[in-house]
Amino acid sequence: MNLKILFSSLATAAVLAVSTVALAPSIARAQIEVDIDKGAVKPLPVAIPAFSGAGGRGADIAQVITGNLERSGLFQPLNVANVADKLTDVNVQPRFPDWQATGAQALINGQVTVGADGVLRVDFRLWDTFSQQQLLGLQFTSTAENWRRVAHKISDAVYERLTGEKGYFDTRVVFVAESGTKLNRIKKLAIMDQDGANPQYLTDGSYIVMTPRFSATSQEITFMALRPTGSTIYLQNLETARTETVGKFPGMVFAPRFSPDGRKVAFSVEKGGNSDIYVLDLRTRQSTRITTDPSIDTSPSFSPDGSKIVFNSDRGGQAQLYVMNADGSGVRRISYGGGRYTTPVWSPRGDFIAFTKQTGGEFHIGVMKTDGGDERLLTTSYLDEGPTWAPNGRVLMFFREGPAGVPKLWTVDITGRILRPAAYQGAASDPAWSPLLD
Repeated sequence: MNLKILFSSLATAAVLAVSTVALAPSIARAQIEVDIDKGAVKPLPVAIPAFSGAGGRGADIAQVITGNLERSGLFQPLNVANVADKLTDVNVQPRFPDWQATGAQALINGQVTVGADGVLRVDFRLWDTFSQQQLLGLQFTSTAENWRRVAHKISDAVYERLTGEKGYFDTRVVFVAESGTKLNRIKKLAIMDQDGANPQYLTDGSYIVMTPRFSATSQEITFMALRPTGSTIYLQNLETARTETVGKFPGMVFAPRFSPDGRKVAFSVEKGGNSDIYVLDLRTRQSTRITTDPSIDTSPSFSPDGSKIVFNSDRGGQAQLYVMNADGSGVRRISYGGGRYTTPVWSPRGDFIAFTKQTGGEFHIGVMKTDGGDERLLTTSYLDEGPTWAPNGRVLMFFREGPAGVPKLWTVDITGRILRPAAYQGAASDPAWSPLLD
C-alpha cells in the first residue's frame, strides 16, 4: 500500500507530502486491547523509548507520541530510560524480557533518518511484549520540518490498532483566544494542533470573534464577528487565508455551522427579539429561513448525513433541544429533563448529540442519543459550555470558566471518566475540532 497524503502548512501555505508504506512483517492478532466504552478503564502500560537516529529528533517524536497517548487517558506511558535494551535498529527484534520487566504490555519503537535531500523517514513498530508479537509496522516519509505530524499519525495508528477506533491526534482546533480584563476583553480567532502546539492568531483582536466552526470537507472555517455596527458571518480558507462574508441579513447573525458536505451554512438571525434558523447555499448564495416559530431558535447542527438538524429553542418555555428535517419540517422535541439545554452538536458518528445543560447554579456537558434517550451528564462545574467532537466521536472538547472569569479548554470522553485540561495553557473559549487532516 502506498498512500499519498497532501496537506497545507498554515504558516507557509506550502503543499507538502506524506507517504505511508505498510511493511510486511508477520502481524499477529492483538492480545492486548483497550475497551474505550467501559465506564472504568485501567490505562494500558506502554513503553515508548526515544526513537533512534537523526540526532534528537527521534526523542522529540517519541515525546509527542507519549503525550498524545497519555492525554487520551487510555494509556500509561512508562519511564523506560534505564532499560538495557536500547533498540538502535528498528529491524532487530526487541529483547522482550527487558521490556516485560518494566510492566509494559505494549512497546513502540522506531528509527528516524534524514536523507541528503532533506527527506525525513520514520519507521516504527508496535509490539505485544508478552506474546512477543509485532502488531503493527509502518514507515512514514515527509519533509524534515513536518516531524510533528508524523508523530501524530503514528499516535493515530497505535490508537486504532489497540482500541479498534480511529485516532484523533492528527487534527487541529480552532478557538477564541481571550485576553484583557473582563470589562475590556480581547477575543482573537486562533488555531493550534490538538496537543496545543503551533498556536497562531487568525485575527488581530480589533473586533470580537465568536463560535468558529470547521468544515468537515476542507480546511475552511466559519465564524461570527461582532463589531459596534453589528455582526457578520465569515468564511476563511486556512490554506489561502482568504476571508469573505456569507451575505447581508436584516438583524444580528450568529452561531454558524457547516453542513457535512461543506456546501451550506446554517445559522441564526435575530430581529426584534425573535431568532430563527436560516440555511445558506454557498454556491448560489441563496438563503432559506427554515424556522418560523415566535421564539428563540438557535445553535443549529447538522446530522452527519445532512438530513436533519438539531437546535435549541425556548418555544416550550425554556431552552430545550429539538430535531427537525434539514428543510425545517418535522420538528420534534428530544430533551425533557429539568434545566436549560443549549449548544447542541451532532456526533460525527451519528450516535449521540452533545449539549450544554444548566441546572440551578451549575453547568454540565452532556450527551444523549439522537432520540433524546440515554442522557448522561459528563461534567459539572461553575460554567462548562460549548462542546465540540473529536472526529472519532469518542472525545469532546469544551471550555470551562470559574468565578474569576478566565475560560480554559478541557476534554472529556463519552464515559465522563477521562476529564482533564487541554494542552493549551492560555485563556480560550468556543473550541471547534477539525476533521482528520489529509
